[in-house]
Amino acid sequence: MSAKAPPATDAAHEIADLRNTLDLHNYRYYVLDAPTISDAAYDRLFRRLVELEAAHPELADPHSPTQRIGAPPADKFETVSHTLPMLSLNNAMGEEEFREFDERTRRFLKTDKPVEYVAEPKLDGLAIELVYLEGELTIASTRGDGINGENVTANVKTIRSVPLRLRRERGAPAIPERLEVRGEVIFPSAAFRKLNEERAERDEPPFANPRNAAAGSLRQLDSRITATRPLDMFCYAPGQIVGAAFDSHWQFIETIHAWGLKTNPRNRRCHGADAVIAYHRETAEARAALPYEVDGVVAKVNSLALQRQLGEVSRSPRWAIAYKFAAQQATTKVKAIIPSVGRTGTITPVAELEPVAVGGVTVSSASLHNMDEVERKDVRVGDTVIIERAGDVIPYVVEVVRRKGATRGKKFKMPKRCPVCDSEVVREEGAAAYRCIGMSCPAKLRESVRHFASKHALNIDGLGEKLVAQLIDTGLVRNVADLYDLTKQSLVDLERMADKSAQNILDAIAGSKHTTLARFINGLGIPQVGEHMAEVLADHFGSIEALAQATEDELLSVRDVGPETAREIRAFFALEQNHTVIWRLIEAGVRPAVERRARSGKLAGKTFVLTGALSVPRDAVARDIEAHGGRVTSSVSKSTDFVVVGEEAGSKLDKARKLGITTLDEHGLRRLLDE
Repeated sequence: MSAKAPPATDAAHEIADLRNTLDLHNYRYYVLDAPTISDAAYDRLFRRLVELEAAHPELADPHSPTQRIGAPPADKFETVSHTLPMLSLNNAMGEEEFREFDERTRRFLKTDKPVEYVAEPKLDGLAIELVYLEGELTIASTRGDGINGENVTANVKTIRSVPLRLRRERGAPAIPERLEVRGEVIFPSAAFRKLNEERAERDEPPFANPRNAAAGSLRQLDSRITATRPLDMFCYAPGQIVGAAFDSHWQFIETIHAWGLKTNPRNRRCHGADAVIAYHRETAEARAALPYEVDGVVAKVNSLALQRQLGEVSRSPRWAIAYKFAAQQATTKVKAIIPSVGRTGTITPVAELEPVAVGGVTVSSASLHNMDEVERKDVRVGDTVIIERAGDVIPYVVEVVRRKGATRGKKFKMPKRCPVCDSEVVREEGAAAYRCIGMSCPAKLRESVRHFASKHALNIDGLGEKLVAQLIDTGLVRNVADLYDLTKQSLVDLERMADKSAQNILDAIAGSKHTTLARFINGLGIPQVGEHMAEVLADHFGSIEALAQATEDELLSVRDVGPETAREIRAFFALEQNHTVIWRLIEAGVRPAVERRARSGKLAGKTFVLTGALSVPRDAVARDIEAHGGRVTSSVSKSTDFVVVGEEAGSKLDKARKLGITTLDEHGLRRLLDE
């Protein structure tokens, strides 16, 4: 039971104390890695703050610890211009190249004495700039092209190691008026492996490496998703600073740490090139035990005065270099190439390998991703290949080892029929993926059932992932039509299914029989047909029977339906197993409502095609035409009445002229609409 809300004055004091206390514990836990209270004690303080803030919304503060849970989704990321460019580093791929860098540095500085460097682990993440004004985080942005980045402030605020307000530890200089600090957002290794396991269970493609995972997490328009990802951030470089000055990079690193920003405890001052090389060797040996991915070390001239003297070249500093580790690779043979069907029907070629150790892990298979990759690398059974672990996690084939005169196996070809259910395999035009289009394919059945029952399809409440898995694993559901044959007893017999819950599921399934045609079409999972296209098809054809019998030419006359979509729809309805499932659904009592809208208005019965670049989005033009009763289709035919022509119109204009169809520019269309 919640404690009674105190008066506003008392609440303000308690809220302020709780925020300060929680900020301190966040700092100790996420920055210093030295917590002083238990998780349970922290949770009690946090819940109390949530209660008080809910009772006193007038005391809301965007920098409160409770605001790290994420904000409502944004439409897009705004562009942020960096005050100072975020430079990229040149690479040294071995000891010899690093020594060459050191020699160039000393030649430029005209000194024979060893240069003092600061050496830091080179983190495999995403570069971010934080801007603090008067100690408060105001903007966080990606590096972008170094000049302009994306505003990801809402997402970065969910990262616990990033302070929303700077703090001043005893002995630290005053917090400056403006502090721009750069750093790396990373995805910890253990969390990265867990995330990829979860994505594999959902038949989602794994992230290739922690950097991609960090970038994908930070570029979510919905920061509430970012908040579920255990991101971390280490700070390592200054941008513009107003109100503070530093003599060395090491002094800067120590000071920002005293202001509450997280820096890497493995950072080290190194006197001369030999010390950096020793640090590189030491870090490489410790690499496997580190809780995050590193792919080298960064060496920076420590003196800021010398950094200014060295300057930059080609948007890279002369005073710093990324001293990379050697890639972890091994050589092995390809025993077989197997087409693997995922839960969405995507067929991925997988190379089965003679087991080989790569970076301490035994690898016996590697994804070849898609046919484009197989053909580009020309991987065949029997080939000797070089294997590398991307981000030291995901194994992949780097290249085939060519041996002059060696006999090679046949080229791999993607099967024309699904290896699991024997349905047709299709490839979208311009896409790399091949897919099985069978609704009842066992390999994709879980995803098919979940999609069919989803909110924007048949909307069967309570039919979640775990229940769907049980229904399929027990053999009760072999395709979506089997949902309507379920009985109360068959559900009650399932693990953890009470009588009332079973009845609720049956009621939801029964309620789904009265649905709209658009939802029904969307629920079928036709390739290239989502919510919008389902609505377009429902509006045009008015019934599932008419859609199922439509020819490619008839489909092409529908607005927004292109040649590839028309072929996918025809292939889907031509497949006998899909036909059978649809008619079983109809026989079970599913009655998708006929939705064709009555068309009236001055353009009723008239068909339009839009071509070329128009001054406003085509969707807006199409809506204007349809508001007056007209229809907009994607291809020109004898039934077309008008072709609206924009700039750089192509073949559609040529076809309209050949067929003698009336053409209009935008002004002509506007006059027609205004008459």
